[in-house]
Amino acid sequence: MKYTLLKTEGRAKRAQFETCHGTVQTPVFMNVGTVAAIKGAVGTEDLESIGTQIQLSNTYHLHVRPGDKLIHDLGGLHKFMVWDKPILTDSGGFQVFSLATLRKIKEEGVTFRSHIDGHKIFMGPEESMQIQSNLGSTIAMAFDECPPALAERSYVQPSVDRTTRWLERCRTEMKRLNSLQDTVNPEQLLFGINQGAVYSDIRIEHAKTIADMDLDGYAIGGLAVGESHEQMYEMIEAVTEYLPKDKPTYLMGVGTPVNIIEAVERGVDFFDCVYPSRNGRHGHVYTHDGKLNLFNQQYERDMRPIEEGCGCPACRRYSRAYIRHLLKAKEMLGLRLCVLHNLYFYNHLMEEIRISLDEERFSSFKKEFLERYQGEK
Repeated sequence: MKYTLLKTEGRAKRAQFETCHGTVQTPVFMNVGTVAAIKGAVGTEDLESIGTQIQLSNTYHLHVRPGDKLIHDLGGLHKFMVWDKPILTDSGGFQVFSLATLRKIKEEGVTFRSHIDGHKIFMGPEESMQIQSNLGSTIAMAFDECPPALAERSYVQPSVDRTTRWLERCRTEMKRLNSLQDTVNPEQLLFGINQGAVYSDIRIEHAKTIADMDLDGYAIGGLAVGESHEQMYEMIEAVTEYLPKDKPTYLMGVGTPVNIIEAVERGVDFFDCVYPSRNGRHGHVYTHDGKLNLFNQQYERDMRPIEEGCGCPACRRYSRAYIRHLLKAKEMLGLRLCVLHNLYFYNHLMEEIRISLDEERFSSFKKEFLERYQGEK
């Protein structure tokens, strides 16, 4: 691994991240392929065509189906989904705490039931690392607890302390797994996760603690889960001050185009979010002027592309009117075109951000973007 800072503007970082599966230019958006696929009938050849640098898959979901041991036996996740660029796997922690209605947290880990068939599952730091090692992802995330953003301090502090202990165990187990002869990816990287809900003092102390562990990268977790945008920005600003500047900083599960630009300004350079694919499947598409709802009747006769000048597969050929018709008729092509457009928009937005940092004009880019970008139309 090699992370090279190319430019900075205030806290904003423009960097290059070299991995065993290729080089990532940051700031970067990671397309979310939870079960080794982007929802919306989008293949890896599509992702290559829209400029995807790195994508994210989920440890918990792939463990439940089709099974991480099967993927290991088939040559690892890259080979399984025919993707030769970097992949980050989430640890499964967020799903354990968000999907499981009945769960029991102990120092060893968490016992819970599968959301698919109800069978009992135990996952702790070692199990999460073993699953991610079987998948052979480029970057593995440490197993953590994601407490609700607005949880009581009396709950959050012990939770964060346990997450720190779990991180130590993740680091030890990953070192062991990377040394095994049959490991899929002996160069697998480990990112630690900062937690602390909306308590800046807890988050800062946790950031200092995990920064001292000299990990491959650092994530900010537990945001965009119920707090206000102002609280989220305040937490990001507090945390990035104490995370290493010479390592990647990843804001998990965020967010809107505006959220991303605000977080870049505060020192974040890795992002992921389900918004572009989820909204696309519901006919909501992003443009530089705001988000459009193609189900609205005003687009019934609109022969313009979703966004003038956009180079995505949808805008190069099809009109708003036609895509609206497909959506109304429940044709899969409609949601596929919307998802492709939204992913292209997000990836291209990150490219615009990188260019603005290269040219030392990020502040003016942010101002112009926010002045133009409006709400849903």
